[in-house]
Amino acid sequence: MFGVCHPRPDPLNPPSIVTRTLERLRERTNGYTLTPAQYAIVAYAALVALTLIVLTGAAVRLTGSGLGCPTWPKCYGNVYPPLNTHAVIEFSNRLLTVPVSIAAGLAWLGALRRRPYRRELTWLGGLLPLGVIGQAVLGGFTVRGALDYGWVMGHFALSMLILAAAVALVWRATRVPDDEPSPDVAREPVDATLVWSVRALVALGALTIFAGTAATAAGPHAGGSPGQRINRLNIDGRGTMDFVIHRHGEIALVFGLASLAVWWLARSRRAADPALRRALTVLCVLIALQGVVGLDQYETHLPTELVWVHVGLASLAWLATLWAAHAAGPAAPVAQPAQERRVAARARISA
Repeated sequence: MFGVCHPRPDPLNPPSIVTRTLERLRERTNGYTLTPAQYAIVAYAALVALTLIVLTGAAVRLTGSGLGCPTWPKCYGNVYPPLNTHAVIEFSNRLLTVPVSIAAGLAWLGALRRRPYRRELTWLGGLLPLGVIGQAVLGGFTVRGALDYGWVMGHFALSMLILAAAVALVWRATRVPDDEPSPDVAREPVDATLVWSVRALVALGALTIFAGTAATAAGPHAGGSPGQRINRLNIDGRGTMDFVIHRHGEIALVFGLASLAVWWLARSRRAADPALRRALTVLCVLIALQGVVGLDQYETHLPTELVWVHVGLASLAWLATLWAAHAAGPAAPVAQPAQERRVAARARISA
């Protein structure tokens, strides 16, 4: 290994205070680099932040504050909102985008400065700030579109895609050894039947969430305050809400039964990763809670608080589904044994 040559200090031109401060900071931070453990904390922080912004966004809609600031990016043409409840709630959610953007940006910058460097973490980390920017732009179109249900549904769908990237980032940052040539060879795969079953759960979970957004789009919580006209989903007149809610319930029931079946399959496979079993257990519990909350909110005519809990549980269930998909591993076995791959990877690194 070749060392880095540092110029000798010139006694006639001593370094400035800023230069000395940066040098001390560089020494204390090992040249602005992150260890794998430190970067894992950054990745987890980004995942938490991106999950919380989903819940606060849902609160904006459920409190009827979606048009509290009818202009974007300013509020009524000002950089601060007027002193009324809906405007403050909506504008506060916009302000939360700042720390969320910082967390997402650090996930990308941290991947660049992580040592040892891993390219796939940089690509995944870069998706997070891009997703936040996309959310901000889509949020602007949503406001200017007067909360049209299509924009709102797209806004939530993009949030779920960003969470998918964040979960992938956390998984690869915390579970894949640095001496492996790629994330797919961290361990031996389990049987293909279980892997594809878990992946089918991801598709079914995405369909359930989409149906849920349609149910909300047809329901009373369109995001506007009383007196504001919002374009709701309307395919069957007054019967649209009942039709969509029942279809959502049927899809959710299939999702729950399928999750229970995959959970039983994972329990019967000795080679299944314990992390997969835990994720599927959490998923089944969350879906059961979702069913109870969903039935209660339907019987009580969709109270705001229960709908917010329903959205929160849906987000957590989506995270559990994605985590299970990563824990399931690759679908097909590779020819080279795991131990040989590790030896070859170390040899390449040493060379």
